[in-house]
Amino acid sequence: MSGPRVALFVTCLVDMFRPSVGFATVKLLEDAGCRVEVPPVQTCCGQPAWNAGDRENAKAIARQVIAAFEGYVHVVVPSGSCAATIARDFERMFAADDPWAGRARALGARTHEITAFLTDVLGVTEVGQEAPVSVTYHDSCSGLRSLGIREQPRRLLASVAGLELREMAENDVCCGFGGTFCVKYPEISNVMAGDKTRHVAATGADLVLAGDLGCLMNLAGKASREGRAFRARHVVEVLAGDLATPPIGEAG
Repeated sequence: MSGPRVALFVTCLVDMFRPSVGFATVKLLEDAGCRVEVPPVQTCCGQPAWNAGDRENAKAIARQVIAAFEGYVHVVVPSGSCAATIARDFERMFAADDPWAGRARALGARTHEITAFLTDVLGVTEVGQEAPVSVTYHDSCSGLRSLGIREQPRRLLASVAGLELREMAENDVCCGFGGTFCVKYPEISNVMAGDKTRHVAATGADLVLAGDLGCLMNLAGKASREGRAFRARHVVEVLAGDLATPPIGEAG
């Protein structure tokens, strides 16, 4: 391939719970002509530590990530929240005169969420897939508010033959996951998740899609407890034509 050299930032949740998202991301990138590499020394992006106020450990993790991904033309992430941490938060972790601040800024400028990279950077308009399903889309907080990701996944989904997108009410409202939020405030989180699953169910869609696995695991768990009929998948799985992998939270 003669396309851009792209590094995949896998994310912890993809690595531990949903490897199919990583494989789907690689397929989409390679189909778009990219040369994809997965740096083996990558770690967590440090978002949990940063959001919990553990500044020193977050900075240590950020340094590891920055060093691991230097030298790549682009870094692509199948997660709005992890991409936002690298692209927006890393630089803020360091003092302006710290050399790591400049290195963080440079990495942030090269880091993209997968659907935004395909549409905004590579100009992809078609994914060449067919999926006879109805879906609804949840806009995750980090992807939407930190990176402005809203239309990009929808444009790509519109190119999937046979797919019907049914927009839910309040599609841009938090699902209640919020990383440690759901642990610190479980009662509030549960109510928020219930609101979201009701909106999903009201569309009658077969699937709820999103760009963040944390949101999807939260919704899949709540839907299972409520006995809802819809299932959850990461958007890249549908875009890459992977409907064979069991939905999130279901055994193979």
